[in-house]
Amino acid sequence: MSEANQNHTALQRHIFGTDGVRGVANVEPMTVETAMRLGRAVAYLFHRRTHRGKVVIGKDTRLSGYMFEQAIAAGICSMGADVLLCGPLPTPGIAFITSSMRADAGVVISASHNPYQDNGIKIFASDGFKLPDAAEVRIEELLTTAELDAARPGAADIGRATRIDDARGRYIVFLKRSFPRLRSLDGIKIVIDCAHGAAYKVAPAVLEELGATVFALGDEPNGTNINDAVGALHPQAMCQAVVDLGAHVGIALDGDADRVIFADERGNIVDGDAIMALCARRLLGRGELQHNTLVATVMSNLGLEHSVRAAGGRLVRTHVGDRYVVEEMRRHGYNFGGEQSGHLIFLDHMTTGDGIIAALQVLAQMLEAGRPLSELAQVMVKVPQVLVSVKVKQRRPLDELPEVQRLIRDAEQKLGQDGRVLVRYSGTEPKVRVMLEGLDESLITQIAQEIADSIVAVCGG
Repeated sequence: MSEANQNHTALQRHIFGTDGVRGVANVEPMTVETAMRLGRAVAYLFHRRTHRGKVVIGKDTRLSGYMFEQAIAAGICSMGADVLLCGPLPTPGIAFITSSMRADAGVVISASHNPYQDNGIKIFASDGFKLPDAAEVRIEELLTTAELDAARPGAADIGRATRIDDARGRYIVFLKRSFPRLRSLDGIKIVIDCAHGAAYKVAPAVLEELGATVFALGDEPNGTNINDAVGALHPQAMCQAVVDLGAHVGIALDGDADRVIFADERGNIVDGDAIMALCARRLLGRGELQHNTLVATVMSNLGLEHSVRAAGGRLVRTHVGDRYVVEEMRRHGYNFGGEQSGHLIFLDHMTTGDGIIAALQVLAQMLEAGRPLSELAQVMVKVPQVLVSVKVKQRRPLDELPEVQRLIRDAEQKLGQDGRVLVRYSGTEPKVRVMLEGLDESLITQIAQEIADSIVAVCGG
């Protein structure tokens, strides 16, 4: 099975990547000037003629979030729309507030799992779903034309900015409702790593209110420590804490809490693929997995496909990015999907990846089965997988690199039906990612490095 050169380029975007606009704070495109123009474009694009526009803004805990929050709010108000400020709140929390308060759009200021020096801007439509490519292309057009200036309102019609003081409480209540009403977490010890990010208050509060004994890590943000050796990308401290404290499970979120990685009671990492396998099989057993289909990306392990098929389901793959998973789910009426990285989308509960909702679904399954996560995770056996990520100076089209294509063809021939080859540029970083799966781990490691080295040789590193 071969999947090479996967890049989503249906519509050309310049500042939007696979998950909004992202970059180093105070360097284009992540500058105050661009943020203000984006705010103006959002207010203009989503304005409804029947009422005054209303846009929700939330952020994570990065130092630069303050300036971007004010800049975007200023741009929105300058176009005659009102702003509702939520402060630090997980990305899915902003999606929820946007929909529940019937706002015209929602804006999240976050660079997710990236270090504090970076920041980003993500936009949700009024229904709480991320924007499609076409809408992002339209926003970029507005940034470079005089259309916004022509629509600038007079002084009497400038918008106002107000703070939603109970945004966190609203979201906590919503999260608790996603947990089975007749169950509680009494007697369950949980280590929760909040990555010093947007969920540093929400996540521990939800688990405690449901009855768990909670040991919180990464819950003291200072503006510069978000994702710093903590969270979903650095779960080692969480894993060790599970062992040291005798916890039943560990939960590690990333900076904006839209992804989650678990540790079982032995301190072993359980990634998004294993969680998708056990959740999909649970839904299949209940007859609740729509069309018996799980949606994942090309990065998910072959073992996930085997596990779902063995339970009577099927796996559909998309391009990398949780937004593409959601688009596929909405297009065909599927209700569960996600990514190996821990973005898990339960459309019966939430419009986007939500690490806390995913954690609650896994905890519910542990309670129902009366079994530890280490046993539940055995429903999936991984095929050896190697991922090599290297920085590149240029993003030359991969199909125009003959030596790279030769290496890919040779790898496909060697691996046959027992493996996969995937080579793609990152949508959020100046990197190329080479992923191989196959039965011989030493072989696929060698091949992946050869392909990566070949790309660096022609694209610079």
